[in-house]
Amino acid sequence: MSDDLEGAEAGLANGNSAFHKLGKGMVAFLRATLGFEPEIMREASERLADAEATASTDHRRAQKDSHSYRSQIYSPGAEFALCHAETQLMSAVVGVLNESLTESIRGFYKLRKAYVTLNGILDAEARYMKKRHGMAVDTPSRTSMESLGSNRSTQSMKAMPGGFGNGATLNPGSKPPSIRSSRDAPSDVLGNTGGQPDGRSETTNDEEDEFYDADEDLEHKETATYAGHIEIDGVSGKLDGMSIDSGDTANDRPLPAQSNIPAERGLLDHDPDSDIFSNPIDVFIHSGANLCFGLLLVMISMIPPAFSKLLFIIGFHGDKDRGIRMLWQASKFHNINGAMAGLIVLGYYNTFVGFSDIIPDFDPTSTDQNAIEGYPKKRCEALLADMRSRHPKSHLWLLEEARMQATNRHLSAGISLLEGSTKSPLKQVEAIEMFEKSLEAMYIHDYALCAKSFIACVDLNNWSHALYYYIAGSANVELYRQHKTSDPKAAKVYADKATELLKLAPKHAGKKKFMARQLPFDVFVVRKIHKWESRAHDWNVPFVDAIGVSPVEEMIFFWNGIKRMDQSQLQTSLERLTWSETSNPTWNREGHEEKAILAVLRSATLRNLTRWDEAKKILRTEVLNVDPAELKGGLKDDWMAPAAHYEMGVNCWMQRGEAAKNGSGSAMEGKWVKECETWIAKAAQWEKYELDARIGLKIATAQDTLRKWNERKGKAKG
Repeated sequence: MSDDLEGAEAGLANGNSAFHKLGKGMVAFLRATLGFEPEIMREASERLADAEATASTDHRRAQKDSHSYRSQIYSPGAEFALCHAETQLMSAVVGVLNESLTESIRGFYKLRKAYVTLNGILDAEARYMKKRHGMAVDTPSRTSMESLGSNRSTQSMKAMPGGFGNGATLNPGSKPPSIRSSRDAPSDVLGNTGGQPDGRSETTNDEEDEFYDADEDLEHKETATYAGHIEIDGVSGKLDGMSIDSGDTANDRPLPAQSNIPAERGLLDHDPDSDIFSNPIDVFIHSGANLCFGLLLVMISMIPPAFSKLLFIIGFHGDKDRGIRMLWQASKFHNINGAMAGLIVLGYYNTFVGFSDIIPDFDPTSTDQNAIEGYPKKRCEALLADMRSRHPKSHLWLLEEARMQATNRHLSAGISLLEGSTKSPLKQVEAIEMFEKSLEAMYIHDYALCAKSFIACVDLNNWSHALYYYIAGSANVELYRQHKTSDPKAAKVYADKATELLKLAPKHAGKKKFMARQLPFDVFVVRKIHKWESRAHDWNVPFVDAIGVSPVEEMIFFWNGIKRMDQSQLQTSLERLTWSETSNPTWNREGHEEKAILAVLRSATLRNLTRWDEAKKILRTEVLNVDPAELKGGLKDDWMAPAAHYEMGVNCWMQRGEAAKNGSGSAMEGKWVKECETWIAKAAQWEKYELDARIGLKIATAQDTLRKWNERKGKAKG
């Protein structure tokens, strides 16, 4: 956490315990997730697999060894169960980031297995706290887990609407190899939730591979067999040797979420100086379990509608509120778990919350230390100050401070932090800093710095060179337009550079994949360039003059940079959008599509200027009244109609907030919320479109916010 991975490697080199191997795996994991280099990802997978096997062995030994540590809270060997779960979580992330669909699916199953282990650890905490307070000790989660695994069945693809994705088939066949059920996995081997009173596990089966022969008791059942071909959103892949049993499944019986245990109470009320945490092993288990389980709950809760089928693989749903509370709790502890939790909490608030528009209100005067809604500015600032004092040399925290400045609409201050004289010794961290600086330069309309910084990103990592070239070229388009009349000679230089960079972008598309799919922005970039080339040919104009509404403003919209702008920067955005109508010689040739793009971008900017009625009028008259068929097909952009529905919902939500602030009454608030829900529901149910996952992330957050608002109002009425 101090940007010294070489020092970490050296410190861990001579140890072979589960903890040393977990540390080595985490070092490789950090390198992999910060930089996405394929060779580092392979190394991370190998290290994590080694750590996972060692943790499993040590857990089994600790259960049998009477001299091993015996906690008052956790079952014997729980510290190794946690190590095992942490390796599985990191392996899952690496697998999902891998270009292989097979590895991605394996990753989701690892998430499921880690969930069961962590749930068992937290169950132990709940039982301990009940016993400590003299309450009857029951184990609802244990019961539900045993029920879940009673038929030893597995995740069913048949339970999914239309099969698993588009084109998945389930064909009857002979007894296949099956995926190990959650009862066979960490719940009994590692979590010990079904263990004996003396701490011994009911089973010592500790196979590490996820794929096992099917149970004999299923031999005579009528079984639908997945033939090994999988397709998600039109992308196919083979899961070698992998088949899925039907029957009573984890989809029919979701994994437990400890719904009968008060998540807000218990150990989450205790700080590191509590006598409960007198033993460092208990501290490690508690902080680590809260880190991992909290991360899981938050991560799964944010899956956008376009990827909702993944929830069928995982077998459980997220809980953002509870997850964030657990991450805040873990961040209190001065160990690796606390540092990682702090990084995740700050990343969540400074990126994901900042990326979304419909978020719960946050009352800065609240005395509730568990308050997590909206953006708890002071609490985040205190956490960042604490982390920077712990790790003063680390640029990870400097990056979060720059993001915090951007969240507070202080973009220039954020850029100044990122342009400091020192550099991180980690190339991966340097790359993230450069990318953040590139975005913030784009938001403040510093086109020269934006282009220069995105070109620098090309040399620092290999994630999406097509996107880097595209935005750098788009920045030069804006420079060309600014100088076209006042300085034709300079304008030609910018036009040539824009053309060069934009036509270079498609050549780098498709080189990086996510879950065997091209990156969404790569697909977007290739289509855009082809669209402009086609227009240049049809209209007989230079390529740069065939470009329509500001591509930079379009990128700002997709990254929600509008939310980070101050008033003057928002006005600049309006001016750059107006250029199309007042100065673009080809504007009279534009049809509904390009005008709809302009309308959505302008309305979003006006919304951030609190001009809600004006923003809604533009959407109604220039997007929503257009036949959707006019906005899709061929090389056309097709995201404007669903985005317009989402934007209408956001405007209603903002007007609800204004009504609440002005004391207009709950009836007026309710009116705006109901209208907001209608627009968001339509956006969520929209057919597949370009960048739907990106807009879908905002929609998922909006749906969660609206659900919580209704629950809160329902409780108030009750």
